[in-house]
Amino acid sequence: MSEKNDNKEIIELLKDSIYLNSIIATELIKITENTSRIARGKMPPQSCLKEHTMLEKMIIAICEKHAPNKIEVIKKHVLKHD
Repeated sequence: MSEKNDNKEIIELLKDSIYLNSIIATELIKITENTSRIARGKMPPQSCLKEHTMLEKMIIAICEKHAPNKIEVIKKHVLKHD
């Protein structure tokens, strides 16, 4: 294999890694919210929920920048997730 092909494979691997890490990060935010809800017996503070939404949007922006062909599913899932 040529160096150019190796670089393309590495780039694709990095894009896949960004996508997978985006899924993991956004789902961990929801797990944290659900755990907090269970532990408190009520919703997490609104300040936390606002910050989580901001973090999710940042994560989506990073994924959209580096893996735009894969963003639609995670974007739709995360932004409608409760």
